[in-house]
Amino acid sequence: MRQTLIKAPLFRAALLSALIIPAGACMAQEDKAAAHEQAVPAADSVLAAALAAPTRTPANVARDKYRHPTETLAFFGVDPGDTVVELWPGGGWYTEVLAPYIGEAGKLYVVPSVGRSADSIAKKIASDPVYSHVTAAPVDPGKQPSAIPAGSADVVLTFRNVHNWLGSENNTPIAEAVFAEAFRVLKPGGTFGVVEHRLPEDADAAREKQSGYVKVSTIKALAEKAGFRFAEASDVNANPKDTHDHPGGVWALPPTYTNKDVDRAKYEAIGESDRMTLKFVKPE
Repeated sequence: MRQTLIKAPLFRAALLSALIIPAGACMAQEDKAAAHEQAVPAADSVLAAALAAPTRTPANVARDKYRHPTETLAFFGVDPGDTVVELWPGGGWYTEVLAPYIGEAGKLYVVPSVGRSADSIAKKIASDPVYSHVTAAPVDPGKQPSAIPAGSADVVLTFRNVHNWLGSENNTPIAEAVFAEAFRVLKPGGTFGVVEHRLPEDADAAREKQSGYVKVSTIKALAEKAGFRFAEASDVNANPKDTHDHPGGVWALPPTYTNKDVDRAKYEAIGESDRMTLKFVKPE
């Protein structure tokens, strides 16, 4: 269920006030609240407008049917006006949606790694006024934190990135440092949302560093070590057609097609990867 635009602490304060206001004043407050509710656009309509924004890249729009942004952002409880952190935005697929959806009343931080997509994401947010409330905050994991104030974000999100942080034979794992940074910037009670290519639990764990797929248990362990509490999971981005065993890993599937014309029709029929969608919470 989508969260309302009124956050829980404000709701509790309003409820307490209602209990001590004379009965005659309650009707006036109810009328005022009803008028305010009508004046504020519903989050769903704001998101629909964001998805239809002319600033979105047509190739990115074509991926909506696989990435389910409406259902995914609703599951994570992202609302207009929130302060949101997007870790490792890559080419900015979700940045294009989040910027107009959060709106100028909110704040969006995009956090590319130093030396990874930092230039391309900087060019994107400089390209149009829709990104006027977006700030790039590059981070060098494990060496220095980002410039994002501690305890300032309502939601931290990352999409298909954890496999990049687990390391390989040629680089150092940074997953623990990135999860710790997510915990640092979140408000108590804030949400950490993770979408990642899903590796079956009975698969060889070594494949997590080679195939692009990661086990749910691996991500839960990383999150819990950082201090998060697991809240719930969604199958909104699941794909039962994905067999998780493609030559070339997850990149054999669209949109990458790393094997080019080899079995392309098969991979096109499968669609994008089977993905977990996990919600964690920073304890209050």
